Amino acid sequence: MHRLPAVAVLPTLFTLGNLICGFFAIVAASRVGAPTSAAVPTTVAIQANVPTGMFNIFDKTDPVHNCMLAGSLIFLAMIFDALDGHVARLAKSSSNFGAELDSLCDLVTFGVAPAFLLVKMCPGFTFNHSKLVWIIAAAYACCAALRLARFNVETDDDDDHLNFSGLPSPAAASVPASFAILFYALRVDTNTYDYAETFDNIVQTVLPFLVFVVALLMVSRIPFPHVVNQFFRGQRSFGHLVGVVFALAAVMVVPGYVLPLLCVGFALSGPIRYAWQEWFQRRPHDEPLF
Repeated sequence: MHRLPAVAVLPTLFTLGNLICGFFAIVAASRVGAPTSAAVPTTVAIQANVPTGMFNIFDKTDPVHNCMLAGSLIFLAMIFDALDGHVARLAKSSSNFGAELDSLCDLVTFGVAPAFLLVKMCPGFTFNHSKLVWIIAAAYACCAALRLARFNVETDDDDDHLNFSGLPSPAAASVPASFAILFYALRVDTNTYDYAETFDNIVQTVLPFLVFVVALLMVSRIPFPHVVNQFFRGQRSFGHLVGVVFALAAVMVVPGYVLPLLCVGFALSGPIRYAWQEWFQRRPHDEPLF
């Protein structure tokens, strides 16, 4: 048995910040009770009801707010997850301990929390297909665990970390998390669009199967780019910078509608590119699909 000599404090705090966000995402989602009907729930607009003017987003009685909060915490955890590795490399304190801790935290935040959130934010589907939605959620959590374990075994110290084999777990978790924010935009009572309830029901029907596809993509061998590392390493064209600026602006203006498009687009870009290269460009891949 080898005693751990030392622990890098700052990178470890970032990694634990990821875990804390995942834990409270589960807490927020757990406040949502089992659905009693297939009706689309509604919520009231967030109101500032304390003297300091802070928004009451931690309302325990509102299921739509709690699902939105859980999804937002998963996105916040993605920021911690993206920064901890960079902080460790800048501090020259990368270690096996940090890598193992990161995977354990990722399993909670990007494996268990999104799976649990899926069940809570689709009351119509959960009410009509309660067993199926729990099976899909459990399958997602299992695929996340398998994906993280495989990553730890197959990743070498000299890996450039510019590409992933299979959809990374944070990107997979962003899909259900983004739809939690979309559901808030659809269900808030200030939404006057006539299509909101119909669109909500359609998304609830499709989302569990989409999450199941995302789970399979995690354990696949389809290559995906490491967005953070590729963005920060090297130079990019001016058009690339303009595209990033416009994407960030769109997310800030209408996050509920833009985030799902970006997250689903990234998740499906891998298999679409893989199929295009395999079938149309006749470029067979060396690795199997799974």
